Amino acid sequence: MTGRDEIAAQVAAHFDRILAPYGNGPVAEAMRYAVAGGKRVRAQLVLAGAQIHGVARSRALWPACAIEAMHAYSLVHDDLPCMDDDRMRRGRPTVHVKWDEATAVLVGDALQALAYELAAHPDGADNTAARAELALTLARAAGGQGMVLGQARDIAAESAPAPLSLEDITDLQAGKTGALIEWAACAGPRMAGADPAPLAAYARALGLAFQIQDDVIDATGDARAAGKAVGKDAAAGKATFVSLLGLDGARARARALVDDACEALSCYGREADSLRQLARFVISRQT
Repeated sequence: MTGRDEIAAQVAAHFDRILAPYGNGPVAEAMRYAVAGGKRVRAQLVLAGAQIHGVARSRALWPACAIEAMHAYSLVHDDLPCMDDDRMRRGRPTVHVKWDEATAVLVGDALQALAYELAAHPDGADNTAARAELALTLARAAGGQGMVLGQARDIAAESAPAPLSLEDITDLQAGKTGALIEWAACAGPRMAGADPAPLAAYARALGLAFQIQDDVIDATGDARAAGKAVGKDAAAGKATFVSLLGLDGARARARALVDDACEALSCYGREADSLRQLARFVISRQT
């Protein structure tokens, strides 16, 4: 079992325990469905940052599941017909397809609430100030100054009179994708009362590289391998990193960003090797 597989198994087991009291109604079942699978990149960031700062994994699993719950909520809502209208996610029918739109809205709402509960859980960070900081910063990362703002800009771009510029797309993705990735990377030092600045710099570069690779996958990938629809950006005429930089240019930009991300970790020495490996994985993945 690789480190990524081990983390995925631990996150899945933790969600099983968290969601056990929810029973077996449609919303509870769809919540379990929505948080299952995925690459767990955000959880890996939380756990790696916590390990560097001496935070026990048993405590770090709470914010790790918080960020995965928040990410899952964003995907459930993003897939709805009023948003991207996607029918496949992680190789399976999306929540609104498997259940219905009303259930998908409620599941997203419930997962967002769960994310804040887990971030502030007393079994997570060992002091109230750190738990409050995790919840506060998660709200900012997920809301109208972060992920939601990025999604709103993405929707607006579809009907804009001219395609977005490279600077516009970079700003958009810093919210839509990057904000939650940065929160995940900074959770460990926040739990330990340490300076999150080095991991914030790492995460900003990593988040942009992650999105560039998503654009590469959308342009070149296979829907079966990706587990979701591909080619939608080009079909919609949306400006992407690939359309603006070209395929080779986008890949080169992603590699340069990974180099920047790894350089930001120099203050941690070899202790940050798992984060360096994760950065390289992000631009090699095909899903």
